[in-house]
Amino acid sequence: MLKRIGLLFLIVVIAILMATFTAINTGTVDIDLAFARLTKPLPLVLTVTFALGWLFGILCMGFFALKLVNERRLLKRSLRLSESEVTSLRGLPLSDAD
Repeated sequence: MLKRIGLLFLIVVIAILMATFTAINTGTVDIDLAFARLTKPLPLVLTVTFALGWLFGILCMGFFALKLVNERRLLKRSLRLSESEVTSLRGLPLSDAD
């Protein structure tokens, strides 16, 4: 519960900082895409850049999370095999070393 409140607070603070920064920096920006030249308002460019960076971060974390889930699945399978091997070895009778 505390983590959710902290995360929500962080998101609100970042949104307020972004909105303040974009409100202070008014004007237009020329964007040259090599095949087109655009003139857009600076707050729009900053907001779009922020949103694209946020989405890129989520995408990267998603790939990292999928990698961790796959590794966890492989480790669980290995643990199950090891536990079954230990269980079968415990069931074997002891042999004399004579």
